Amino acid sequence: MNAAREVEAVVIGAGQAGLSAAYHLRRTGFEPDRDFVVLDHSPGPGGAWQFRWPSLTFGKVHGMHALPGMELTDADPARPSSEVVREYFDRYERAFGLRVRRPVDVRAVREGSGGRLLVETPDGTWAARALINATGTWDRPFWPRYPGQESFRGRQLHTAQYTGPEEFAGRRVVVVGGGASGTQHLLELAPYAAATTWVTRRPPVFREGPLDEGAGRAAVALVEERVRQGLPPRSVVSVTGLPLNDAIRQGLADGVLDRQPMFDRVVPDGVEWRDGRKVAADVILWATGFRAALDHLAPLGLREPGGGIRLEGTRAVADPRVHLLGYGPSASTIGANRAGRAAVRDIRRLLDGEPLAA
Repeated sequence: MNAAREVEAVVIGAGQAGLSAAYHLRRTGFEPDRDFVVLDHSPGPGGAWQFRWPSLTFGKVHGMHALPGMELTDADPARPSSEVVREYFDRYERAFGLRVRRPVDVRAVREGSGGRLLVETPDGTWAARALINATGTWDRPFWPRYPGQESFRGRQLHTAQYTGPEEFAGRRVVVVGGGASGTQHLLELAPYAAATTWVTRRPPVFREGPLDEGAGRAAVALVEERVRQGLPPRSVVSVTGLPLNDAIRQGLADGVLDRQPMFDRVVPDGVEWRDGRKVAADVILWATGFRAALDHLAPLGLREPGGGIRLEGTRAVADPRVHLLGYGPSASTIGANRAGRAAVRDIRRLLDGEPLAA
């Protein structure tokens, strides 16, 4: 086996958070391929955006923020967001010479010698003094478990497998989940499906108007507090609620967004509640979100008893060499940009032997 290649830092993931971190590394004097490498397992630029369904046009995207140093201008709102963001990320990588290596799967990160972390891939191992993990969540769709799920004779799929509404023409569809994806799916499916039913564990909360700065900071602080305690993070949208736009208002008025409480069991031809009520279904679409893709960090033992990784800012409390971006409060696109800058500032202090901020 070839010897590990030594670098100052490794960035895992080339989505919004990873590219932001790479930009700030370069801006502070780190040279790509010499001082740091960016490893991305996707086939091309675009992060998780490249896998979004074609009917999710750029105009429907909520809260997409430009990467640092290059604005996203003149994007056609009618084009698929997967195309718009893929092209934008590609331009960005080339403009700043970030030299992303792909497709590269990081299998594990473990302790090395001399205070370095070993980042193991099928293409070799890197020995780094610091690690920026920006692997996001797309690779870990969350599938809840309910009694009778295996007995369902129809189709079950997750948002990660959704390709558009046309394939559900004439089908009776149950959509599970109270987030942005669930409402988007319902609004798209309704004109095609024979019937739609929306179920969520908690009543959805819709908010009027844009999220002002104070409310936004308060929401991020709530998510940040969970991470500081070592608990699994909640999404920012779960705290802020869903924006009440024209499409949502129409869906509420039409009865498409008529939310039902979560069913108690799945039966071969649909779903049932404890009181005996039943809805027949051909498809169950689980719009139930994602979990952080962090299995490759398991050898470092970063998880707390509460199930999460405790952070101070972006830095793992259990190992100051490791920074998590796109995790918890930095999961939004603007949060990822800020986190990239903060992580690089911290790493520079670490590598220069300076004390880290408490």
